[in-house]
Order: sequence, then structure tokens, then C-alpha cells
Amino acid sequence: DFYGVPGPNESVFPVLQLSGPNDTDNRGRWIPTASVEQYAATLASWYGVNASDIPIVFPNIGRFATSNLGFMG
Repeated sequence: DFYGVPGPNESVFPVLQLSGPNDTDNRGRWIPTASVEQYAATLASWYGVNASDIPIVFPNIGRFATSNLGFMG
């Protein structure tokens, strides 16, 4: 679930309820769906960092499915 991508509750926001669809272990634990590096890489792209330089600036970005989350247009 992320900006503009509806999740199981037909919303872009997680359901914050115990035993809800986004609760990891039925005890109120929600795991983020985006990393700090993904946020930073998205901002860096918007600021003009070339796509080929993103892995140099953020060496762990290859661990994630996407480096640009698309919230900067």
C-alpha cells in the first residue's frame, strides 16, 4: 500500500485496528510498506539526481522493488 495504491480496505491508508487486515501479528504491530531510502531516493530524483547515480548515493536501494515511490510527480 502506498500513495494512490488502494490496499485491502480500498484506501491508501492502513487499517489501524487489532487483528485488522494490516496488523502483522494480531497484537497491533504494523510494518511500514516503504523504506527511508525509498523516500530519500524519490526526493533525490525530484532534486535532479540521475537514475544511474541513485544506487551510488543510496547503496541499499537495490533491496527494494522500486526506488521511486512516485509521490513527487
